[in-house]
Amino acid sequence: MSTGLTERTAAPALPRRTLPGLLQLIAVAAVVATIGSAWAIDFAPAALLDGLDEVVALLERMVPPRLDDPGRIAGLAVETLLMAVLGTALAAVASVPLAFMAARNTTPHPAVYTMARAVITFCRAMPDLLFAVLFVRALGIGVLPGVLALALHSIGMLGKLFADAIEQTDPGPREAVRTTGAGYFREMLNAVVPQVVPSWIATFVYRIDINLRMSVVLGFVGAGGIGFALQDALRGLIYPRALGIVCVILAIIAVMELLAILIRRMLLSPTDGHPFRDRVVRFTLTGLLLGTCLTALVVLKISPLSLFTWVGPSVEIFTRMLPPNFTALGAELFTAAAQTVAIGVVSTAIGVVLSIPVGVLAARNVTPHAAVYWAARSWILVVRAVPELILAVVFVAALGLGPVAGTCALAIGSVGFLAKLVADAVEEIDPGPMEAVRSVGGGWWNTLLSAVIPQSVPAMVGASLYLFDVNIRTSTILGIVGAGGIGYLLFESIRTLNFDVAGAIVIVIFVIVYAIERLSGWIRSRLV
Repeated sequence: MSTGLTERTAAPALPRRTLPGLLQLIAVAAVVATIGSAWAIDFAPAALLDGLDEVVALLERMVPPRLDDPGRIAGLAVETLLMAVLGTALAAVASVPLAFMAARNTTPHPAVYTMARAVITFCRAMPDLLFAVLFVRALGIGVLPGVLALALHSIGMLGKLFADAIEQTDPGPREAVRTTGAGYFREMLNAVVPQVVPSWIATFVYRIDINLRMSVVLGFVGAGGIGFALQDALRGLIYPRALGIVCVILAIIAVMELLAILIRRMLLSPTDGHPFRDRVVRFTLTGLLLGTCLTALVVLKISPLSLFTWVGPSVEIFTRMLPPNFTALGAELFTAAAQTVAIGVVSTAIGVVLSIPVGVLAARNVTPHAAVYWAARSWILVVRAVPELILAVVFVAALGLGPVAGTCALAIGSVGFLAKLVADAVEEIDPGPMEAVRSVGGGWWNTLLSAVIPQSVPAMVGASLYLFDVNIRTSTILGIVGAGGIGYLLFESIRTLNFDVAGAIVIVIFVIVYAIERLSGWIRSRLV
């Protein structure tokens, strides 16, 4: 993923003389927060090293991997892929009108703008697994709750990035269309849409990649996909079967990532002088997408009518969460919330330390050797392919219940996420300073420390803050598998039908995620 697809808003950077001071302040605050959070959840490096033996023993019990029922696993893998595509497509359909309402230069009224932005923020702040849990309770076990969960959560990203693309359009074509007496809708269609389509395509394709990873774990709460088979194997302690399913997941995600790269190149790199060929490619891929969505409805046995009738039962469940009951859990609710934040802080800190070296080695313009480059990129791909919830299940089995397992899972998952952002940021730096250092005889280390790191620091800090934002969202649901945090309380309250308690937990999760998102977003805007 290029840094341009991250959910952040660009803003003017601070003057150079203030950047070092702000970076130092952020560094000190990060160290203090990490130490305090590690103490709060009893995350002791020495104890963790002792637990590595248990992790190794568990991995040994997983080898060799096996697939006991290849036909069933293949069917669930196809189901997972179709869920991701259909959920993303539904989100895109809903996000287009929402984006026009949420863009300052196209919204029909400030009140509409505020409402549209509120919907986008809510969808982005709520974890997809939380949506899935609620939809399963409202609609029953199956793939429809998973598709709807992916769609609603995706609106948070697609709606925001679609709206941001609209706000960045050139007003000239709109003014030209307006002078012809065209109405609002024709103005949007003829002057705005052609400008934003390339950005929308890139965002859409990338979101399918994200949703494929997300759909893998939806089966943990009964929302369809291959995650159900994986959870079944882990609960039954059949670890070789679990590893075999994980290998299938790795293969699917790796193939889809390569396919996504190919599609982006075909759509966003038009061939000069061959506009007809470009139109044929886009028409073909659009037809393929529509065909895949129709296939998904048939294979997943989803009635088109159910894409509308889900609203009633879901609203009934959601309204049972109001008014929220904050007194039932008392201090336990806020203790669990604090534990969730602590897990996010410590895992992000570990992830940053482990990710930056890998990211630098995975940058094509800096890596010391091609073999090192491919090794680093392969490691990033493997780590990114395993969802954090699956890692949490493994660490819980090895280290026991509690926040330490959740922290380890998020830390490992962070390496794949942040290392790729760091590598992309390093590959985009100005080559001039690097050439200057090399021209005076500077070696690899001198070039790295004198020319690469100074240019990359703002982007690295921005990516690290974005990782913190993502880790806080993810940590809110790790408790579902016993990995600490507020997710366990949420899952139990819904399982026992205490929806008013669940409502209180959902509000706390929203406040935490939204506050962290606003804080990290503001800091990123000052640095990047």
